[in-house]
Amino acid sequence: MERAAARAGRAVSASLAPAGSRPAPAAPGRGPFAWARRRLFASAGSSLVTVVLGALAAWAAWRFVEWAWVHAVFAVPGTGASADTAACRAVEGTGACWAVLPEKLRFILFGRFPWDEQWRPAVVVAGFVALFAATTVRALWGTRLVALWCAAPVVLVGLMHGGVAGLPTVPTDVWGGLPVTLILATFGLAAAFPLAIAIALVRRAKRLVLMRALCRAYVESVRALPIVSVLFMASVMVPLLLPEGLNVDKLLRAQLAFTLFAAAYLSESIRGALQAIPAGQHEAAEALGLSYARRTLTVILPQALRIALPSLVNTFLGIFKDTSLVLVIGILDLMTAGQNAVLEPAWQGFSTEVYLFVGAVYFAFCAGIARFGRRLEAAGEAR
Repeated sequence: MERAAARAGRAVSASLAPAGSRPAPAAPGRGPFAWARRRLFASAGSSLVTVVLGALAAWAAWRFVEWAWVHAVFAVPGTGASADTAACRAVEGTGACWAVLPEKLRFILFGRFPWDEQWRPAVVVAGFVALFAATTVRALWGTRLVALWCAAPVVLVGLMHGGVAGLPTVPTDVWGGLPVTLILATFGLAAAFPLAIAIALVRRAKRLVLMRALCRAYVESVRALPIVSVLFMASVMVPLLLPEGLNVDKLLRAQLAFTLFAAAYLSESIRGALQAIPAGQHEAAEALGLSYARRTLTVILPQALRIALPSLVNTFLGIFKDTSLVLVIGILDLMTAGQNAVLEPAWQGFSTEVYLFVGAVYFAFCAGIARFGRRLEAAGEAR
């Protein structure tokens, strides 16, 4: 009892002591071991969960390495496809058959594009990568980058189609693989973004009653339909509604469907961000004598886009991956080309390796988009 009373007295004395005379709390340790002790081994239960999950992760990692490397079959130069297929059949079920990738790589990436002309889709893919890289350079933002984005569709699609500068014409029916995925996603989102901004601003305008009702009907109609239905209507219904003798290319119809679908979703993200702008921002801009267009472009819209950035990036990623759904209308995108690559009887049963490669390509582009979005968000917070 006396010891307890003494401890209580010391605690009361410490609480009543001046702030400057109290002992400072011990600073948490730094380094990986201190972090692991705080986050992973803070208690007995946490330590048990950490050990169990770590053991499962190590077991799964070893099984994958064993399948993907130890027992895997890689392409041997000069042995031929038949020898690689026989070696893959010998380890089927226990090891990966990576020999299918060099054998079917050009078909996966470029589809049925003529073999001798496949340098053209390769240049198109490189052009898209260069365009994305240029967009991440802040010094290029401005009229030069806008001009680059305006010229890109003409140059890249013209290179794919041909018919100019002595290039043979290649119809869109035989386009396929990664260029089709990049064309649908990139140009669809590039066209949908300004359309989405316009729709969001119209839906916020109180005087444009009729246009606001039309935009609302369009957005709600598109959001109520799956993208497969939109693609199906663009592929089947649109030709039936066109005058006789007028035909629109199937790839162009799919591009229009992706643009309209993306614009509906992007507009809702932007509209929600516009509603989050405090009324004082509108009043302050109006008090400075700025016109509606000036205060919207220089004051309201930049703040709204900064707020909507995480949602916009999420929609960009979703639309990029949704391009794989064009298989329902017979367009050979990257995913469909990968599926068709292993339909040959000699390579049937090795689709996992192809899907891993295709997934790695999707992951590379999606990770780049997400990283660029985080950089923009961090730059906005720094301001």
